[in-house]
Amino acid sequence: MKTIFNNYINAFKGLSTEVWWLALITLINRAGTMVIPFLSLYLTKNLHFTLSEVGWIMSAFGAGSVVGSWLGGKLTDKIGYYKVMVFSLVLSGFLFISLQFLNTFLSISMGVFILMIVADMFRPAMFVALSAYSKPENKVRSVTLIRLAINLGFSAGPAIGGLIIVTLSYGGLFWVDGITCFLAGVLLLNVLHPKKARIADEISVENPKSAYNDVNYIIFLFAMLLFGIAFLQYFSTVPLFYKEVHHLSEFEIGLLMGMNGFIIFALEMPLVKSLEKSIYSKTGLVVFGAILTGLSFLFLNMSGWAGVLVIGMLFMTVGEMIAFPFSNAFALERAKKGNQGEYMALYSIAFSIAHIIAHNSGMHLIASYGYQITWYITTVVMILCIGILYYLKWRMVQQKDKQ
Repeated sequence: MKTIFNNYINAFKGLSTEVWWLALITLINRAGTMVIPFLSLYLTKNLHFTLSEVGWIMSAFGAGSVVGSWLGGKLTDKIGYYKVMVFSLVLSGFLFISLQFLNTFLSISMGVFILMIVADMFRPAMFVALSAYSKPENKVRSVTLIRLAINLGFSAGPAIGGLIIVTLSYGGLFWVDGITCFLAGVLLLNVLHPKKARIADEISVENPKSAYNDVNYIIFLFAMLLFGIAFLQYFSTVPLFYKEVHHLSEFEIGLLMGMNGFIIFALEMPLVKSLEKSIYSKTGLVVFGAILTGLSFLFLNMSGWAGVLVIGMLFMTVGEMIAFPFSNAFALERAKKGNQGEYMALYSIAFSIAHIIAHNSGMHLIASYGYQITWYITTVVMILCIGILYYLKWRMVQQKDKQ
């Protein structure tokens, strides 16, 4: 037991102080995003929207994320990551609180769209900051630490969110979201001011390569788009499946989703550290993660027994633990060739587009064909993702492009 504990602690050694501060800021911010997993339930249960209307609102969520990620990347390359992060955190705090006062389809669609523009400006800026503050040999583990912060916040957030819904109301979630955004912004202003940073705020590359001309990167992004379409079902249609088919309460749903974050917090860093030293390439590891994620949807169709929900969540969690850190690291390494804000914006945009497609298509598929067919179709999407990643891996070997 002592050896296991020492190995876990050693996995965190060598990371810079700035990366730890970024992780804490991300933890505070993410702990407050408990509205997101319950958004589809809030829209159907409290505001009585149809599944089709919820799908369109979630598409507005994704569209705002696309615009925000693109704008965040542009502004990061222009004015630096620090200013973009502060602006995003503070303003999104106001917008989260305001969202609860909207109650029509049009107003909520516009509110969610604007909120996500502001909120997702943070992502490319944060990735560039992470790249700036990380030692080259610690890139993957630095990304993993940020993911641990996200998932620790996510493990606590839904569980607390479920309690707030049961004891108070959905409205309390919006207040918590807004307040935590403010707290994250205040902490950022106090601990990561540019004058305290050991690396310049602006990062430039001599003769930068456009990310749009990096063919291998575009292929990779298309695979991540498909991965995102499947993965994001766990944040919209899967909670409805838990509620409508297996009759779980909001608190039980929060605990099940919180299990995902807790497992990642406990196991991802040691797992990533061991895989870093393996013979497998980053693309090969992403493939393995995608296979496990695809299998998780097959488990949802296996039985009416509630235990399959736990098994499916475990497969998805391990797949996520492998795929995301190494896909992030792949993107950061490619970004060395050009404008880092542009590269990381495109990485974020791939998942933002997935938000547009995933939630809307998932809701419509369920409304038209039911949950079982939806999970089979989602599995096929993951098979396509795996095929594209295999092609990318083969292509890079042929080119001897060892990223």
